[in-house]
Amino acid sequence: MREEREIERDEEGEEKGEREERDRKRKKGERKRKEREGKGEREKEEKEKAERGRRETKEREKKEEREERGKEKGERQRERRERREGERERKKRKEREIERDR
Repeated sequence: MREEREIERDEEGEEKGEREERDRKRKKGERKRKEREGKGEREKEEKEKAERGRRETKEREKKEEREERGKEKGERQRERRERREGERERKKRKEREIERDR
C-alpha cells in the first residue's frame, strides 16, 4: 500500500516536473517573442519620433519665415506711412508759407 502511494507520488511528481518544465519553456519562448516584437516596436517608434522632429523643424522654419516676411511688410508699410506724413507736412508748410507771403 505504502509502496503504491510512493509510486503514485513519484509519478505525480514527475508529471508535475514535466508540466513545470513545459511552462518554463513556453514562458521563455513568449519572452523571446515579445523581445523580438519589442525591437520592431522600438524601431518603429524611433522612426516616428525622427519624422515628428523633422516635421516640427519644418513647421518652425515656415513660421519663422512668415514672421520675417511680416516684419518686412510692416517696415515697408511704416516707411510708406512716414513718407506720406512727411509729404503732408511739407505740403502744409508750403501752404502756410504761401499764406504768410500774401
